[in-house]
Amino acid sequence: MAAWLESPDQLVVDLRKVSAADLAPLLEEETGVWRASLDWDFEPSAELVRRFVDMQALNGFALLEGARTIGYSYYIREEKKGLIGDLYVRERDRTAEREYALIEATLEALWRSSGVHRVEAQLLLLESPLARTVPFASWFRSYPRRFLEAPAMQALTLPEHAPEGIAIAPWTEARQDDSARLVAAAYRGHVDSEINDQYRSPSGARRFLSNIVQYPGCGTFFGPASYAATDEKGALCGMSLASLVGPDAGHITQICVTRAQRGKGVGYALLRRSMLALAAHGCRTVGLTVTSTNTGAIRLYEQMGFRDRREFAAYVWDAW
Repeated sequence: MAAWLESPDQLVVDLRKVSAADLAPLLEEETGVWRASLDWDFEPSAELVRRFVDMQALNGFALLEGARTIGYSYYIREEKKGLIGDLYVRERDRTAEREYALIEATLEALWRSSGVHRVEAQLLLLESPLARTVPFASWFRSYPRRFLEAPAMQALTLPEHAPEGIAIAPWTEARQDDSARLVAAAYRGHVDSEINDQYRSPSGARRFLSNIVQYPGCGTFFGPASYAATDEKGALCGMSLASLVGPDAGHITQICVTRAQRGKGVGYALLRRSMLALAAHGCRTVGLTVTSTNTGAIRLYEQMGFRDRREFAAYVWDAW
């Protein structure tokens, strides 16, 4: 990792060698950037980082320049996979080389972990993510993604559509097992299952859904704006899950429809319901993310008023 660093007073160290106080200015700046760039309240995530750093219970690295902490990353291991949870370098100190140093340190630590053969990352604040090389390039794939946003009130201008034979009702946690099977079936062979391998099986999708509901990485789960669609036989055929990511900002954390029901307006009806509920709650904006090659979904979102807010990339390193 030293090859990426630009001067001898820069050093990548284990995150356990710094304190929450050392990270405080960095996390404060990052929180402001999330707010300005994406209308996203990063404070709940920052608080978790502070808490686990103080407990010396967070795996990751800090980038030091002299006595200053100018960057950090952390990672999570899930069975045979590693996730880079976050990576941030202070704006005035940011260079691609400094970000590389943190990425490489994180990857090296994960590859040294017994059994890990895959690493995933979606780092929305990474500088110029679509035009860069990275460490361990022979195992690396990059997928362009887009963060789209629409005025929540846009839903009031969208005509109501009731797909024939489809009932839409609030989504509840009692549907998690059915929802996991839906996700695995809906994303079979889809590019998003290459980005997130949890989409490939009902058990993986179940963990994915639990994370959405229980943890703040995708905001605070908001049941009143989350909906399920069922067909004439009562089988789950679509869902739209929502969260709150700021005082007046909502986010669609998951929307999917079975292959048999695609093209019938089910996704439109679900998303419109979620947008209306978020608007009623006082949200000014609604955001979502989508893979750039998913042109059918992007066409629907743009028809419903969504526009680009930020481009980023999903990163995957797979040694198998």
